[in-house]
Amino acid sequence: MISNVKSYKITFLILLLALVIVALINLSLGSVKIPLKQLLAILLNKPAIKESWEIIVLNYRLPKAITAIIVGSGLSISGLLMQTLFRNPLAGPFVLGISSGASLGVAILVLGVSFLGIHFNSFAFTSLGQAIAASIGSFLVLLAVMVAALKVRNTMSILIIGLMFGSLTAAIISVLAYFSSANQLQQYLFWSFGSLGNLSWNEITILFSVFLIGITLVTFIIKPLNSLLLGENYAKSMGVHVVKTRNLTLIATSLLTGVITAFSGPIAFIGLAVPHLTKLLFHTSNHKILIPAVAMSGAIIMLVCDSISQLPNTAYTLPINAITSLFGAPIVIWLLIRKRKINY
Repeated sequence: MISNVKSYKITFLILLLALVIVALINLSLGSVKIPLKQLLAILLNKPAIKESWEIIVLNYRLPKAITAIIVGSGLSISGLLMQTLFRNPLAGPFVLGISSGASLGVAILVLGVSFLGIHFNSFAFTSLGQAIAASIGSFLVLLAVMVAALKVRNTMSILIIGLMFGSLTAAIISVLAYFSSANQLQQYLFWSFGSLGNLSWNEITILFSVFLIGITLVTFIIKPLNSLLLGENYAKSMGVHVVKTRNLTLIATSLLTGVITAFSGPIAFIGLAVPHLTKLLFHTSNHKILIPAVAMSGAIIMLVCDSISQLPNTAYTLPINAITSLFGAPIVIWLLIRKRKINY
């Protein structure tokens, strides 16, 4: 046991070091390459050789890197919670339909302005307007899921309900898209690609505040989650309030997934793939260890994906969703092939 604890500490230190290194690389790379020495000077509030470098780092790259860390950590933790709650290795943070609700909110705002005869096109094309619409959509789906959770005792039924919400919202979005203009479709498509940039410091503050609330809720259910790994009946025999744990898990996941989707768009595969990679690294199912480990791993992978999407030394930027999918899809295929070897 002592050696295991020591090995975990060493692994955590390695992850922390990797996070710092990857973050610095992420800040230095882009269409304009900034030397590491100058980057450190800017971060330490010292003057750089070029004033433009300070503007690039402090106004663009640093907010984007912080957003990447929050998004990667939040989605990875949400994926771990869903995989534990449903005892399904292929469950992810979007199975509750929260992301679909956010997508529907943005679709109604961007695609529905002409179809519904609403006149606020200028607001519909702003990031703040889309974030508000996505938040409202995800909140309404959250309410629907929580009502279903109160009516349904079987946890798997909640999973099916979440998937049905996703199918329903997809159908509504398809109808809205059919009656929309090319410009509206392009705007919605750009949002669906996902983005870690274009957030102001005020928006990042909101994102981080909701993220902290979700993480705080998670800390209250660590022990019950460990008991749920052996089934609900075992958890009940250990004195765990299963319904309360399930509700807190759903709320925490919904908060994390909802706010991330609202500000960054639907980013795929991170929440599904990272928990499995972390379990391979730590060889444990203890959530007291897994939750911080998954958070750090998700942040690292998100920063790496963002660095790749920037196409360093070029003026082009690939959609972040494309990069995370290229990373996550092979892992999901590998999980399907080795499904019998995954224990939950």
